[in-house]
Formats: sequence, structure tokens, C-alpha cells
Amino acid sequence: MVMVRIQDMRNLGPATARMLAEIDIVSDDDLRNLGSVEAYRRLKFRFGRHVTILALYAMEAALCDCDWRNLDQDTKVFLRQQVGAGQVLGTALRTPR
Repeated sequence: MVMVRIQDMRNLGPATARMLAEIDIVSDDDLRNLGSVEAYRRLKFRFGRHVTILALYAMEAALCDCDWRNLDQDTKVFLRQQVGAGQVLGTALRTPR
């Protein structure tokens, strides 16, 4: 199997490739093994508000080899739930004052 560089994947350009390289994701295999949700979490941790939800959609779509705008609504909802799960859980566990 041939390794595909991140910048050669659909939806992912040079800026995203540079950011992903900083978190040790340089190929399609790296992204596939980690998954788009975990890659997004790591990008958010490293780059903060400079990373938007569109990066998550772009990475997921790149793994599916489709345009990110063609991801169905259910997939987008699922992805948002996955990256927001820790925040929602953390809020739900707080004791009321």
C-alpha cells in the first residue's frame, strides 16, 4: 500500500498538513489509525481556537475520500457529539450549588 501525504488528501491543504505534522500525523495511515475525532482533539489542544469544526469535517471526509460539504448531517452531528462528549459529561457531573 502506498503512503499518501496529508497535503495530497482531499480537503486537506498545506496549512492543515503543517498543523497535523506538529502532532505527528503526516500520512493517511497516521490519520486513519488515530481517527478524525482524536486528531481534532489534539489539534484543538495544540492550536486552540485556530482550529474549527470544519477541520474535523475535512479530516473525516478525507478519510472517506469525499468533499467535506458532502458529509451527511447525521455524520456531522455524530462527529460534534464525539468531540463535545467530554465537555457535556463534565458539565453533567457538576453538583448544583
